[in-house]
Amino acid sequence: MTENPLILITNDDGISAPGILNLVNVAKKISNRIVVVAPDSPQSGMGHAITMNSMLRIKPFEIEGVEAYSCSGTPVDCVKIATIKVLKKRPDLVLSGINHGSNSSINVIYSGTMSAAVEASIEGIPAIGFSLCNTSIDSDFEPILDYVEHIIRHTLKNPLKKYTCLNVNFPAVAKELISGIKVCRQANAVWEENFDERLDPAGNSYFWLTGKFVNRELKATDTDEWALSNNFISIVPIHSDLTAYESLETLKSLENER
Repeated sequence: MTENPLILITNDDGISAPGILNLVNVAKKISNRIVVVAPDSPQSGMGHAITMNSMLRIKPFEIEGVEAYSCSGTPVDCVKIATIKVLKKRPDLVLSGINHGSNSSINVIYSGTMSAAVEASIEGIPAIGFSLCNTSIDSDFEPILDYVEHIIRHTLKNPLKKYTCLNVNFPAVAKELISGIKVCRQANAVWEENFDERLDPAGNSYFWLTGKFVNRELKATDTDEWALSNNFISIVPIHSDLTAYESLETLKSLENER
């Protein structure tokens, strides 16, 4: 375990969100070398977006006891600019969150929280994304903070495989109702989406994304969705390699068709 590790913290809910302030307070128990670089406004659903056609700005931000900056870009921008310009070195660990809302199953694809963690892992930096399954700004993080600390300490002591990060989701229940921790796989689940057509005050039509979450594996007991529905903390190791390895051999015939 690295003594007094350099920890970079970011999120997608914005630097003023209660979730990131709770994460900072936990990290301060582990190290006094904490740097926060987080979006200056909410960036939920941004996925792995980066800023290419506009300026990026960072400004000092007041968070007691740590060096902190707000960034005008996305969560992935925050990780990139933090490592290259703010820290000018690789941190020992990147923490993202604590997100207000679940990032289990398919949500990991859309999540700015998890994309920040994935970006760090692409650079070979150990990373963890934390999410609480409660979207309220008044979410109670107290029941999960001991677990957050435990998972961070365990990761520092037991390094992740290179280019891998952890997607950690917490059920929104009282501490005494948490069943424990489950290391599991990502559930096969989707959003069945629609667009409501509405009228603005001027009478012009616009569209608002709606939908419902559908778990395609209701009977599976080894997924993050099962874990969360049974009040377990789900931990899914993930990486950026999207290759469908099971299809490689099937597609080999394409090489000889012409």
